[in-house]
Amino acid sequence: MTATDVPPTLPGRLGDPTLDLRTDPRAKPDLVAALAAFGLDGPAAAPPVTRADGPAAVSEAVGGLHDGFSAVYAAVPLDLPDDAPEDAVEVTETSVVSPDGHLVPLRIYRPAGVDGPLPGVVYIHGGGMTILDADTRVHDRWCRDLALTGVVAVRVAFRNAWTELGPHPFPAGLDDCAAAVRWLDDQRGELGLTRIVLQGESGGANLVLATTLRAKRSGDLDAIDGVHVSVPYISGGYAWDDARKLLKLPSMIENDGYFINCALMDLLVAAYDPHARHTEDPLAWPYFATPDDLVGLPPHMITVNELDPLRDEGLAYYRKLLAAGVPVAGRTNLGLTHGAELIFRQALPAERRAAVADIKAFVDGLHVEHI
Repeated sequence: MTATDVPPTLPGRLGDPTLDLRTDPRAKPDLVAALAAFGLDGPAAAPPVTRADGPAAVSEAVGGLHDGFSAVYAAVPLDLPDDAPEDAVEVTETSVVSPDGHLVPLRIYRPAGVDGPLPGVVYIHGGGMTILDADTRVHDRWCRDLALTGVVAVRVAFRNAWTELGPHPFPAGLDDCAAAVRWLDDQRGELGLTRIVLQGESGGANLVLATTLRAKRSGDLDAIDGVHVSVPYISGGYAWDDARKLLKLPSMIENDGYFINCALMDLLVAAYDPHARHTEDPLAWPYFATPDDLVGLPPHMITVNELDPLRDEGLAYYRKLLAAGVPVAGRTNLGLTHGAELIFRQALPAERRAAVADIKAFVDGLHVEHI
């Protein structure tokens, strides 16, 4: 037998459906240990219902997902030995008005004692546009880390599609993010923002990309100087059949069940677009953006994680931007699951520092000034 006679070994669960993070040799051991502390190193549990069980059952299950992930965010160790003191960052609060009159809270993080204008990074958090609050320890620490690099970080508390007080499906969250960006653009001088970069992970990346696409349609693209997203949740295709997944986005099978799974993500889709009226609307699912949607957009940076079911949709969007002539760079983080560098700060200090430094380098490389 020659080397060419040996069948290729496909990665992850494409090659061995029994693999999980404990047995996949690609997984970073420090991350697996951090996940094990929460019982998350094995296959991600299937949700108790599917969208076929109806809106009430979906809402109850999504509420359970919100509680479960919120508990992880509340308990995950975040401290590092060289952390700056809390007063190294100045924090202020304000709010903006969404088109329907809803007040959107903003939290502004600025490095203490730094005079003069600074670039702004508008942070939109993950959670499938549906779960997790803006005000968590994880999101707060992320914005503080960004501010300590010498930027003004602005955290947007957009409306989730699921809340305890009732649903706010698409486009409520997008409306909130667009209103925040317009206000920040209007306030560049008062806030001392030399440029505005939108940044987010997972569902936050969806809203970042959708906000940018919408700004082009509305003639507001000058408000956005750059876009930096990680592990974007942008296809909505988590209930596709296996044949379509293999053809279009095989990481959905390769990494299904590694920290998150497709069945769980489809429940979030059902909450975000409950009547399935926007399944290929780029403002709901930017994966479906056309070349005309993308031409002329500002510079982008897209990072994906090797062991993420969402990896390939991020890569697909990167390639679409490239084909449309948009200035874009990309990076794949080896050995990491979905959002690991954001969530597991203490377990992955090098990856965390690299992610934050990457955003700062992108911001600094834009070479645009508005003040």
